[in-house]
Amino acid sequence: MSMTQRHGENTIRLGDVEITRVVEWEGAIAPPAAILPDAPQRVWENNRSTLHPHFWDAETDMYRAAMNTWVLRSAGRIILVDTGIGNDKYRPYAPVLSYLRTDFLTRLAAVGVAPEDVDLVINTHVHADHVGWNTTLADNAWVPTFPNARYLLNEADVRYWDPLNGHRKSAVVGGLTADFGNQNMFEDSVAPVIQAGQAVLWEDSHVIDENLHLRVEPGHTPGSAVLELTSGSDRAVFVGDLLHTPVQLFEPHQHSCFDEDRDRASVTRRRVLSRAADEHALVLPAHFPGAGAAEIERRGAGFGVKRWAPFAEAAAI
Repeated sequence: MSMTQRHGENTIRLGDVEITRVVEWEGAIAPPAAILPDAPQRVWENNRSTLHPHFWDAETDMYRAAMNTWVLRSAGRIILVDTGIGNDKYRPYAPVLSYLRTDFLTRLAAVGVAPEDVDLVINTHVHADHVGWNTTLADNAWVPTFPNARYLLNEADVRYWDPLNGHRKSAVVGGLTADFGNQNMFEDSVAPVIQAGQAVLWEDSHVIDENLHLRVEPGHTPGSAVLELTSGSDRAVFVGDLLHTPVQLFEPHQHSCFDEDRDRASVTRRRVLSRAADEHALVLPAHFPGAGAAEIERRGAGFGVKRWAPFAEAAAI
């Protein structure tokens, strides 16, 4: 796989597709045990050289994450993969996400993307930190941020998170079910794009163009998806929240506290990572700080980083 840098240090080219990383936010979230509840502390300590300081602050024992949006230029269109937390969103049980104020749109502009330029938005799944910039507040109403875009949302996730359907959420975060952390999310970040007629609901798979293909890989949520990039001899997979930390590369069975179906998420993670390793595909998670993405390889019962992508580290936010 050839990762060719273009337009500065935050854009690479794979085949006919340009990939630019835009970081909305980066920082400490919680102690590692709160994120991977079954992972012993020794896993973090044993992998200190890889994890510290970007993924885990060993001095404070805090897990660190970034909110990455991947900007793709493919087949003449501008495509966003995940839209982060968003501004002005009230998340009463997730203070780190609540009433955030960032210069995300300025950061998009810095890589040549204005809201009206975006043709397609892909939400890898419906969680508050992946759909936030779907909408912005205007005249006390939530409106689509990207007026000319179609928003690709998996139908199973839309059904699951629609509060009118009353699904019981299974994941537990700090003693609270995950729907607490996502409170208000559907109403302020999903429903408005559906009501505006800009949503495209898809089910098992969706072909975007000759380079890009969406496929459901459930477990983290019922409709969690991966976006596969195939262009010439180059491969990449945008995995959303199948990975929260490189620890889940070393030990793919380690589930995150945010997984709705933990067993299924673990099976899905191993299957997707196995394919990525065998195909020498670049793996682009939603929340990796540091280089943000990596080519992986099989190592024992798990996987390791063969090489990091040449994306720059996030600037201070």
